[in-house]
Amino acid sequence: MNNPLNLTTFFPYQLAKLQAMISDSIAEIYMGEFNLSKQEWRVLAILANDSSLNAKELGKKADLEKMPTSRAIKKLAENKLLEKVNNIQDKRSSLLKLSKKGQTLFNQLAPLVKTREQELLSVLSLQELSTLNNAFSKLEKVTEYISKQAK
Repeated sequence: MNNPLNLTTFFPYQLAKLQAMISDSIAEIYMGEFNLSKQEWRVLAILANDSSLNAKELGKKADLEKMPTSRAIKKLAENKLLEKVNNIQDKRSSLLKLSKKGQTLFNQLAPLVKTREQELLSVLSLQELSTLNNAFSKLEKVTEYISKQAK
Protein backbone atom coordinates (compact mmCIF):
# COMPACT_ATOMS: atom_id res chain seq x y z
CA MET A 1 0.00 0.00 0.00
CA ASN A 2 1.31 3.43 -0.91
CA ASN A 3 1.11 5.69 2.16
CA PRO A 4 0.85 9.37 1.12
CA LEU A 5 1.82 10.54 4.62
CA ASN A 6 5.09 9.48 6.19
CA LEU A 7 5.02 10.68 9.80
CA THR A 8 8.79 10.70 10.14
CA THR A 9 8.98 13.50 7.54
CA PHE A 10 5.62 15.19 8.31
CA PHE A 11 6.51 18.60 9.76
CA PRO A 12 3.74 18.82 12.43
CA TYR A 13 4.72 15.37 13.72
CA GLN A 14 8.43 16.23 13.76
CA LEU A 15 7.74 19.48 15.59
CA ALA A 16 5.44 17.85 18.16
CA LYS A 17 7.98 15.10 18.80
CA LEU A 18 10.83 17.60 19.22
CA GLN A 19 8.69 19.80 21.46
CA ALA A 20 7.89 16.82 23.70
CA MET A 21 11.56 15.80 23.91
CA ILE A 22 12.68 19.33 24.80
CA SER A 23 9.85 19.77 27.27
CA ASP A 24 10.73 16.46 28.95
CA SER A 25 14.39 17.46 29.15
CA ILE A 26 13.55 20.70 30.92
CA ALA A 27 10.88 19.00 33.06
CA GLU A 28 13.61 16.83 34.60
CA ILE A 29 14.72 19.97 36.43
CA TYR A 30 11.46 21.20 37.94
CA MET A 31 9.82 17.80 38.38
CA GLY A 32 12.76 16.24 40.19
CA GLU A 33 14.00 18.24 43.13
CA PHE A 34 11.23 20.84 42.95
CA ASN A 35 8.29 18.44 42.53
CA LEU A 36 6.33 20.60 40.08
CA SER A 37 4.14 19.27 37.28
CA LYS A 38 4.50 20.66 33.76
CA GLN A 39 1.28 22.61 34.23
CA GLU A 40 2.41 24.03 37.58
CA TRP A 41 5.73 25.07 36.05
CA ARG A 42 3.93 26.86 33.20
CA VAL A 43 1.68 28.74 35.62
CA LEU A 44 4.64 29.65 37.84
CA ALA A 45 6.73 30.89 34.89
CA ILE A 46 3.87 32.89 33.40
CA LEU A 47 3.06 34.59 36.69
CA ALA A 48 6.74 35.43 37.12
CA ASN A 49 6.53 37.35 33.84
CA ASP A 50 2.96 38.69 34.10
CA SER A 51 2.54 39.90 37.65
CA SER A 52 -1.18 39.19 37.99
CA LEU A 53 -3.72 37.40 35.82
CA ASN A 54 -7.10 35.80 36.31
CA ALA A 55 -7.43 32.03 35.86
CA LYS A 56 -8.89 32.31 32.36
CA GLU A 57 -6.07 34.56 31.11
CA LEU A 58 -3.53 32.30 32.77
CA GLY A 59 -4.95 29.18 31.11
CA LYS A 60 -4.88 30.88 27.73
CA LYS A 61 -1.26 32.00 28.11
CA ALA A 62 -0.26 28.56 29.41
CA ASP A 63 -2.14 26.89 26.54
CA LEU A 64 -3.99 24.71 29.04
CA GLU A 65 -7.61 23.63 29.27
CA LYS A 66 -9.70 24.83 32.20
CA MET A 67 -9.29 21.70 34.37
CA PRO A 68 -5.47 21.39 34.21
CA THR A 69 -5.20 25.14 34.83
CA SER A 70 -7.48 24.86 37.85
CA ARG A 71 -5.53 21.89 39.24
CA ALA A 72 -2.20 23.69 38.82
CA ILE A 73 -3.54 26.84 40.51
CA LYS A 74 -4.99 24.80 43.38
CA LYS A 75 -1.72 22.91 44.00
CA LEU A 76 0.40 26.07 43.80
CA ALA A 77 -1.97 27.83 46.21
CA GLU A 78 -1.87 24.86 48.62
CA ASN A 79 1.93 25.05 48.56
CA LYS A 80 1.70 28.81 49.15
CA LEU A 81 3.46 29.58 45.87
CA LEU A 82 0.75 31.90 44.60
CA GLU A 83 -1.79 34.25 46.10
CA LYS A 84 -5.27 35.29 45.08
CA VAL A 85 -6.04 39.00 45.24
CA ASN A 86 -9.26 40.88 44.60
CA ASN A 87 -9.79 41.97 41.03
CA ILE A 88 -10.83 45.62 41.27
CA GLN A 89 -12.00 45.66 37.63
CA ASP A 90 -14.08 42.47 37.87
CA LYS A 91 -15.43 41.46 41.29
CA ARG A 92 -16.41 38.01 39.95
CA SER A 93 -12.81 36.88 39.54
CA SER A 94 -9.60 36.93 41.50
CA LEU A 95 -6.19 37.83 40.20
CA LEU A 96 -3.38 35.39 40.77
CA LYS A 97 0.16 36.39 41.53
CA LEU A 98 3.27 34.70 42.85
CA SER A 99 3.78 34.79 46.58
CA LYS A 100 7.22 35.60 47.99
CA LYS A 101 7.80 31.85 48.27
CA GLY A 102 6.71 31.37 44.65
CA GLN A 103 9.00 34.13 43.42
CA THR A 104 11.89 32.63 45.38
CA LEU A 105 11.23 29.22 43.83
CA PHE A 106 11.06 30.73 40.35
CA ASN A 107 14.32 32.59 40.97
CA GLN A 108 15.95 29.25 41.87
CA LEU A 109 14.53 27.47 38.83
CA ALA A 110 15.04 30.13 36.16
CA PRO A 111 18.84 29.86 35.92
CA LEU A 112 18.63 26.06 35.87
CA VAL A 113 16.15 25.92 33.00
CA LYS A 114 18.04 28.67 31.13
CA THR A 115 21.21 26.59 31.43
CA ARG A 116 19.37 23.56 30.02
CA GLU A 117 18.03 25.72 27.20
CA GLN A 118 21.57 26.83 26.38
CA GLU A 119 22.76 23.21 26.43
CA LEU A 120 20.04 22.27 23.97
CA LEU A 121 20.72 25.23 21.69
CA SER A 122 24.51 24.84 21.84
CA VAL A 123 24.46 22.61 18.74
CA LEU A 124 23.22 25.55 16.64
CA SER A 125 25.40 28.30 15.23
CA LEU A 126 24.30 31.92 15.67
CA GLN A 127 23.16 31.91 12.04
CA GLU A 128 21.12 28.72 12.55
CA LEU A 129 19.55 30.14 15.71
CA SER A 130 18.61 33.33 13.87
CA THR A 131 17.16 31.28 11.00
CA LEU A 132 15.20 29.14 13.46
CA ASN A 133 13.74 32.19 15.21
CA ASN A 134 12.77 33.73 11.86
CA ALA A 135 11.19 30.44 10.75
CA PHE A 136 9.16 30.21 13.99
CA SER A 137 7.95 33.78 13.53
CA LYS A 138 6.88 33.12 9.93
CA LEU A 139 5.18 29.84 10.84
CA GLU A 140 3.29 31.49 13.69
CA LYS A 141 2.03 34.25 11.40
CA VAL A 142 0.94 31.91 8.61
CA THR A 143 -0.75 29.57 11.10
CA GLU A 144 -2.73 32.47 12.58
CA TYR A 145 -3.67 33.62 9.08
CA ILE A 146 -4.80 30.16 7.96
CA SER A 147 -6.78 29.64 11.17
CA LYS A 148 -8.60 32.96 10.67
CA GLN A 149 -9.40 32.06 7.07
CA ALA A 150 -10.83 28.70 8.13
CA LYS A 151 -13.31 30.30 10.56
